[in-house]
Amino acid sequence: MTQTTDAQTAIKDTIEANPVVLFMKGTKSMPQCGFSSRVAGVLNYMGVEFQDVNVLADEALRQGIKDFSDWPTIPQLYVKGEFVGGCDIITEMTLSGELDTLFEQQGVSFDKDAADKIREANG
Repeated sequence: MTQTTDAQTAIKDTIEANPVVLFMKGTKSMPQCGFSSRVAGVLNYMGVEFQDVNVLADEALRQGIKDFSDWPTIPQLYVKGEFVGGCDIITEMTLSGELDTLFEQQGVSFDKDAADKIREANG
């Protein structure tokens, strides 16, 4: 088994085991880059339970997630096994209300008032 195969398996297992997963630089309590911090901040503020995966801790994982999603940047958000997007997409979806809709459709609990406050602050 190669490191790449191990990383792909670990990524797949993590995504299947957790309803919401954020592959990020750092952790949800200590993000290591602005983009990861923004997405983790949105999820934390909205009260979404999510699994954080620190790609900085494992080079194979860091490259593996980019290959897995065919998406070049980190952070990457997955909801119910589906790749949703990176920082810009999550920011847009939060402001448009699409992220609320996705969470509602997928049965992911979140604080609707907090989501509304984000939109009010950025409107």
